[in-house]
Amino acid sequence: MKNISDLYKVVKSLKVSEKSARENERNTFVFEVDNAANKRSVADAVELFFNVKVKRVNTVITKGKKKYFRGSVGVRSNVKKAYVTLADGYSIDAFGAE
Repeated sequence: MKNISDLYKVVKSLKVSEKSARENERNTFVFEVDNAANKRSVADAVELFFNVKVKRVNTVITKGKKKYFRGSVGVRSNVKKAYVTLADGYSIDAFGAE
């Protein structure tokens, strides 16, 4: 396991969207993670911060879009997402429902 201070930099946020809500039904949660993070460090961070058992981690890099603003071209940053599937019996309260 990595140093705990390094794990704080791995997971940036929990993504909440219609697609991630559908994934939550299958006990899979979507996190925005650091571009340099690997699957093992993502699993370690999620297990540490949310006190759950991770079954599987899949990562996806979404390429940044090209955008035009006042005649000049800019590029948005690439975003790495991790689809984290939890073991049976574990869950994360993603929406704060009681």
